[in-house]
Amino acid sequence: MSTPETTRNKETLRRFHEALGSGDMEVISKTIDEVVHPDVLIRTPVPLESTGAQALKELFGVLTEAFPDLHVSIEDVIAEGDKVVSRNVVTGTHRGEYMGLPPTGKPVTYGEMFVVRFRDGRVAETWGVVDIFAQMRQLGVVPG
Repeated sequence: MSTPETTRNKETLRRFHEALGSGDMEVISKTIDEVVHPDVLIRTPVPLESTGAQALKELFGVLTEAFPDLHVSIEDVIAEGDKVVSRNVVTGTHRGEYMGLPPTGKPVTYGEMFVVRFRDGRVAETWGVVDIFAQMRQLGVVPG
């Protein structure tokens, strides 16, 4: 049974994904400012020096430059208490440098799962598993 808190948290996560799908860094950055705590703890390894909300802005800047048509489809959302779990399918076309790889023009489709902890209606902590192997295989870096 959903509570007002879990319903609000699920909608906040959906709003975050919609902003990412816009491909507009101004919209993405503004949404991060509104729905993410500045000191958010990101428990997924990311190749960035920055931390908190600034790291998310930089990460999504890299992703939107590499995959300008990036789209996140939420397949499942489960919420309990202060946590929301989201299983997603991500698609995009490799049009910019990504992880040292020049643009290939190849499409990618990969899965990801995130657990997001909320505090006061904002994202406070994240854990994620992203299928980087599938990305690299589809981009031709890893033999398929």
